[in-house]
Amino acid sequence: MNKKLLIIIPVILIILVVFIALNLKRTGLSLPTKAGVSVSALLNQAKNLEAKNNLPEAKAAYQNLVNEFPNSAEVMNWQKKTEEINMKLLFSNTVTAGSLLYEIKPGDTLFKIAKDFNTTPDLIMKSNHLSDGRIIPGRKIKVWNAPFTMLVDKSQNTLILKSNEEILKTYIVATGINNSTPVGTFKITNKLPNPTWFKAGAVVPSGSPENVLGTRWMGFDLAGYGIHGTTDPQSLGKQVTQGCVRMSNADVEELYTIVPVGTEVTIVD
Repeated sequence: MNKKLLIIIPVILIILVVFIALNLKRTGLSLPTKAGVSVSALLNQAKNLEAKNNLPEAKAAYQNLVNEFPNSAEVMNWQKKTEEINMKLLFSNTVTAGSLLYEIKPGDTLFKIAKDFNTTPDLIMKSNHLSDGRIIPGRKIKVWNAPFTMLVDKSQNTLILKSNEEILKTYIVATGINNSTPVGTFKITNKLPNPTWFKAGAVVPSGSPENVLGTRWMGFDLAGYGIHGTTDPQSLGKQVTQGCVRMSNADVEELYTIVPVGTEVTIVD
């Protein structure tokens, strides 16, 4: 084979590949990107399942995208969609991994059921669309029975809610100025709605614009420290607190509904 053919053949092959790729793009198709499956095909599948309200399978499809294409520029958006669906499933009456269907017995109360399964009455009410605490024996309700944990990363100013090591949701938080938020593993020992702020020389009632605790308080087994809301949402994502973990009021109210007293919180640098 002469030198001209050695040069011409590779050039022809390159032109042919480019022509095929352009033709596929023009017809709305895409080249396989991994294991014979394209990103666009998986993404369309996920969106279609979500549109049909098939949330468990939609979640699996978005998670598949995250797992198969971790270096994609869209991976954070897919993870966010997974977390959005996690919250929809958690607050729905769909029984998923981590929950069970429980038949209410005579003498049961929401507080008793919550205590038996280490969950919260608020979560039972929300996931079963109950408007109040009245329950009827014989009725079956969804109850979450898997433990939750939280991981606070001070370097990222994030709080990650997990269950059985699965990431359910990532929240943006504020942590302590001068790295003052303590590092270690703690437990939630008390929960208060609309907390009063007792500061040196003053008592600031709930609802006051000067009450930095916002609408919820979840205290650690380390006096003076905990997770709370805020009157200054612009401070989230920064190290500005006196050592506590600060969240938006909407986020801390959501978390308050989910996690029971005794939930483990790990804080890392």
